[in-house]
Amino acid sequence: MSVALHPDEAQSVDIPTGGPVAALSPMQLFWRRFKKDRVALVSLGFIVLLIFVAIFAPLIVKALGLPGPYQQNINALDAFGQPAGPSSAHLMGVDDLGRDIFSRVLYGARVSLEVAFISTGIAVVVGVTLGMIAGYFRGWIDTFLSRLMDIVLAFPILLLAIGLASACSLGKGCLGGAVKPGIPVLVLVIALASWPYIGRIIRGQVLSMREKEFIEASRSLGAGHRRVIFREILPNLVAPIIVYTTLILPTNVLFEAALSYLGVGVQPPTASWGQMIAAATPVFDSAWWYMFFPGIALVLTVLAFNLVGDGLQDALNPRSDR
Repeated sequence: MSVALHPDEAQSVDIPTGGPVAALSPMQLFWRRFKKDRVALVSLGFIVLLIFVAIFAPLIVKALGLPGPYQQNINALDAFGQPAGPSSAHLMGVDDLGRDIFSRVLYGARVSLEVAFISTGIAVVVGVTLGMIAGYFRGWIDTFLSRLMDIVLAFPILLLAIGLASACSLGKGCLGGAVKPGIPVLVLVIALASWPYIGRIIRGQVLSMREKEFIEASRSLGAGHRRVIFREILPNLVAPIIVYTTLILPTNVLFEAALSYLGVGVQPPTASWGQMIAAATPVFDSAWWYMFFPGIALVLTVLAFNLVGDGLQDALNPRSDR
């Protein structure tokens, strides 16, 4: 079978007939675009490896025959009682108390990822819920929730976090003891500071989406507010939620490290990358490895999450031609 391309053209093109045309699902289209981004794939592999290491840190430390992260050993210090550098016995050296830095870096990954994932999950749930409510119902509800987001965003985030973390780290914690000092305080503070960002993004998406034809069609068929929100709007927000979640995660990893560095996050002797960097600051000129290894772990983790987020954003973009 041949079809002329243009009335003035003599050439023709053969169109194959017979045989089914396979349609690709949205997931298949996403994976086809995403797997072409080698940098994002390598970053995703690093994140998977990091999660594996964080979960099985005790087993890894035991399998390698390394001392635990809290085990002090003054015999591991040098002749002057200073931290000793990397060696066959201690792959990343030891700190000023003779604790193995490699073990502490592995255990520090557990703290950073635990705080980042839990706080980001809470922030996403709160932000998406309030953002959908504000964008869908509009009116005074939108005004109230939007001003609430503006109020939270108006505070300097780091100062707000330092104040709340300092207050909740004293005594029995906050909310009648429901929020204990340590990781629970970090999760509360980071989630409180993070949810308005995704809330404003989701609100804008819903404001645009609620005027679409398929929403009007659903209403005309008698669908209530709950059905429209959860069956029509929410499934169409999956892509932006995934993208912005991966972009918020590295920010929260840095947030946890910053608070621990300032002394209002994870407290010693619990291993945390930020707390390790803070402890290494006074001896950096003579024990560079004490700051270098937790610092490079923090940099690589944040970079990997950002690269995966960029790759997801490109792969989930329907206008992408990758």
